[in-house]
Amino acid sequence: MSEGTAKTAPPAALTPDICVIGAGANGIAVATAAAAFGVSVVLVERGETGGSRAPLAARTLIEAAALAQTMRKGGAPALPAPFHDHVRRVLSAEAIDTTEERLKALGIVIVRGTARFSSRSTVMVGDQAIKARRFVIATGGRPAAPDLPGLDSVSVLSEDDLAGLTRLPERPIVLGGDGMATALAQAMQRLGSTVSLVAPEGLMPEHDAEAVNITRRRLLREGLAIHEGHGPLRAERSRTGLRLVLSTPEGEKVVKGSQLFIAAPRRPEIGGLELDLAGIRHDATGILVDKSLRTANRRVYALGGCAGGVGAAASGQAGDDHVGLILRSILFRQPVRIDPASYPRIAPCQPEIAAIGLSEDAARAKAGTIRVLRWPFAEIAGARMAGEADGFIKLVTDAKGRLLGVTIVAEGAGELIAPWCVAVKAGIDAAAMAGIAMPALGRSQASRRVALSFHASTAASPRIRRLIGFLRRFG
Repeated sequence: MSEGTAKTAPPAALTPDICVIGAGANGIAVATAAAAFGVSVVLVERGETGGSRAPLAARTLIEAAALAQTMRKGGAPALPAPFHDHVRRVLSAEAIDTTEERLKALGIVIVRGTARFSSRSTVMVGDQAIKARRFVIATGGRPAAPDLPGLDSVSVLSEDDLAGLTRLPERPIVLGGDGMATALAQAMQRLGSTVSLVAPEGLMPEHDAEAVNITRRRLLREGLAIHEGHGPLRAERSRTGLRLVLSTPEGEKVVKGSQLFIAAPRRPEIGGLELDLAGIRHDATGILVDKSLRTANRRVYALGGCAGGVGAAASGQAGDDHVGLILRSILFRQPVRIDPASYPRIAPCQPEIAAIGLSEDAARAKAGTIRVLRWPFAEIAGARMAGEADGFIKLVTDAKGRLLGVTIVAEGAGELIAPWCVAVKAGIDAAAMAGIAMPALGRSQASRRVALSFHASTAASPRIRRLIGFLRRFG
């Protein structure tokens, strides 16, 4: 072999146990956990390790706005430092765990470049072949711009831009009505922007309507302009920014602002993977997976924002659960199954909305006879002491008390839902939850009170009263 031929020869194929495509949060979690078990791992990434910082930046902005609101209510100035400094500090602290140096120290081989399948068992990155026993696709998603006439003529922002903003838009129009869009609109309003929220499908349609009403009232009190149920027709550039023209039954309605903030669901980032060459089916929702997160190619798994089909229904709520399921399947050959009904749905606005299982309307349509139990936080001492008595907890059960769904709207609802996540997963009914002690004078007392209310009808039962009367004769 000549010297010139040797220089141009492709590198030897890598043959790891697992090849992870995408070094975002999910991809790194799979790679580091597998490496901890002594498994050989190759991690492919074309950009920075750590992936999109958008979700963390968004939640940091929301928390900063909540702190500003609390300080304002106490008579203090808003925040001691600009919001962008706080966001960057949080992102910098988080980035420490995702550095290339740390991953290499764990024994993970990092290959830089764009991955593409060349066969059912081989991924190519440039001229580097990777022939792994199993592949995990964790490429996530990207902001999806709507098909809106005039969009390219106006200033547009998305969640991905939050980490780099040095100042918030003066008069943003937030397009999107789900829990995250609502929370971001509220956060910007609290940090000094004048915000219009355009929710074409209504405000947080994924949540219980009664709970949404509680949050809607708070948003309106804080000065947020909400336009519900009106789809955008076009965007127009104006002398002071932009005009978003909405369609209403009465005709066109114009919402004016300085910039358009698109808070739409993210689109799966799967272009260029050459999935067809690997026998992997996909559609507009992403890579089609079954309930074990496997693709049509049994060697390949997909999770998170790039997963479609069954996986798409739970990708935004599953947290680390998808990571654990895939590792159990690959490393220990255990049968696994995602259960979207066991994942909580959180709207991080204030008051927060947290839910698991079926809403009241969905339960009526699916289960027929149901019981709806409700307890207001206004009757919980811990909530009154904190001055946060808005909201309630609602249980939806069948006639025997089996949990069909739980909704909480309150400050800290995302934490208060935790014991109900356990109950739904473990099949614990309302009667059993009534017997669980909760911290005295805490807001979690609402969970016990609402569970105890399941027995309220029993207390009025003539048969139960006769039994108590009979037992009283024995002293």
